[in-house]
Order: sequence, then C-alpha cells, then structure tokens
Amino acid sequence: MRLTIKGRNVEVTDALRSYVEKRFSKLEKYFSNELEGHVTLLVEKGDQRAEATIPINRFILRAEESSADMYASIDQVVDKIERQIRKYKTRINRKAKQTEINIGELMRQEEADLKAAQADQAEADQEDTADKISKVKQFHVRMMDPEEAIMQMELLDHDFFIFLNADSDAIDVVYRRKGGTYGLLQPLMK
Repeated sequence: MRLTIKGRNVEVTDALRSYVEKRFSKLEKYFSNELEGHVTLLVEKGDQRAEATIPINRFILRAEESSADMYASIDQVVDKIERQIRKYKTRINRKAKQTEINIGELMRQEEADLKAAQADQAEADQEDTADKISKVKQFHVRMMDPEEAIMQMELLDHDFFIFLNADSDAIDVVYRRKGGTYGLLQPLMK
C-alpha cells in the first residue's frame, strides 16, 4: 500500500511514518491490487487525531479517531478501516460482478478522480468566499444507485451523500434519518 502521510501541528517523524506504514500494511491482505491511501496526523487542543482515506473501486473508505496518544489513534483508525473492509467487501464485490464492471479500469478512474478532487479541494480552500460561507468544497458526482450511495455514505461516516442517480440521471441526496432509517431527496424540475 502506498501511503501519503501528512502532519498538521505535528512533525511526522521517521518512527511515526514507519509505524503508520507497518499498521496499514496489514490491510493489503484484503486486496490483490496495490492501493493508495492518505493519512493525516494532527494535534488539536491536546487531542492527537489520525485520519485515513483509502479509495477502493467505486468507494472511499474513511476513518478518523482521536485519543491522548498518537499511536493509539493510528491503531484505532486501522482497526476501523479493517472493520469497514470486512463489512463491505462482500457487498462491493457482489455489486461489481452484477454490473460487470472492469475493476481495474474502475480503480484507475477512481485514482484519477481522487487526484482531481484533491486538486479541486486545494483550489477551493484557497479561494476567498462570501462572508457567510465558511468553506467551499467541490467534488465529483458519481453515477450509482441509491443502495450504493447509502453504502458510500456509511463508509465515509457522513450523514448525507450526493450522487448521480443511475436510474433517473438526476442529482439525488441520501441521508440518515433519526431511528436509523434513510431518506432520499429527489429534486423536482419545473
């Protein structure tokens, strides 16, 4: 696994870098292709936080954990990502087989999309926006069905997810409702 390791408010020492690489290398057993991941280590208000993002096929695995010890935070993030992989690997593989999509091509496309999204994000972060908008985030909208969108939302641990609905060719939003159910927002065109 190729990792990009960054530090915010903390220096990424050789010891930290090798620990991150060692812990994340245990995830390689789940994949036949080499993956590229992004790990950010940060210190804020005494908390030591580790964040990880790993794009796989049409999905993005994301986890973040914080504790008083950076090494413990790294361990928790790796454990969380591993749980996500085990939980969704069967569904992801089944969905890929059902749609008969070339996984290799998907991974190359996802890597290109991720690099473009990161470039867009860096550009958006630098832009000066209106007084009431504190952050602008741009992202690529992917075509998928609502079930895939719910799975991606859960993998990212977000409360909502915007996607291009494969059935209607419209931009839709899935969201987590109170009580553990999901909602789907579909715009009406006038």
